[in-house]
Amino acid sequence: MSQVPGSLLRIESYKHDHSLHRSWDKTTLIHTSDTVVIGGNDRVKVTESDGREWRTREPAICTFGRGQWFNIIAMIRDDGVYYYCNIGSPFSLKGQLLSYIDYDLDVKVYPDLTYTVLDQEEFDLHSRQMNYPPIVKERVNRALHEVLEWVQARRGPFQNGFVERWYDRYLLVRNDEE
Repeated sequence: MSQVPGSLLRIESYKHDHSLHRSWDKTTLIHTSDTVVIGGNDRVKVTESDGREWRTREPAICTFGRGQWFNIIAMIRDDGVYYYCNIGSPFSLKGQLLSYIDYDLDVKVYPDLTYTVLDQEEFDLHSRQMNYPPIVKERVNRALHEVLEWVQARRGPFQNGFVERWYDRYLLVRNDEE
């Protein structure tokens, strides 16, 4: 199976100690290039590290920039687009598996582009418990500032029309395979 639009990816996030953190069973690949991988999903099954399973409630467009220490999930809701930005290692894409290390910090961005930084305490705790190297802590902090700059500049997934354009493409690609 090749990585072409319409193919299905499994997404897995791990912790620094290589333990599984969370997985998403099916995300439809919409676009891949030298700079970015974009996928879409809707009501996808998510499995937590403790085995608990749940389904997402809305369609989402997932953007993974190559070499970036963050990824952005844009959730399309009735009252607007909400963004969940995971601070994590650059992703790896092997076959149909996209994986990355989740470094705890997250940024939740609301439709009006206000935001909340989440899980600082979790980052501090895991940093001590798993002995994050100084370079990792530096990259995580740099990525957090980069995400906030992107929000303020309306860059990448935060620019007007980005999510809608890729969601339309997702519906076309997804429907072609059904």
